Amino acid sequence: MPTDITINNITGTSPFDVYICDNPITTCVYVATITSPSLPYVFQIPPVMDGQTSYNLKIVDDNNCVVIETLS
Repeated sequence: MPTDITINNITGTSPFDVYICDNPITTCVYVATITSPSLPYVFQIPPVMDGQTSYNLKIVDDNNCVVIETLS
């Protein structure tokens, strides 16, 4: 069964590149580039990452500021 991730709020300079990574962060998969007006943004965990017990959501803004949040 696919897992949905919802991003409700992002701070920084748009656009934002969104990645989903394994835990610990050894492999990251690009999900999308989004802008603030398109929030909330919902996506499914890519099949290659399916089955993990936890994930890391990695967001990189236009200034290359990186925010990583662990999801379980």
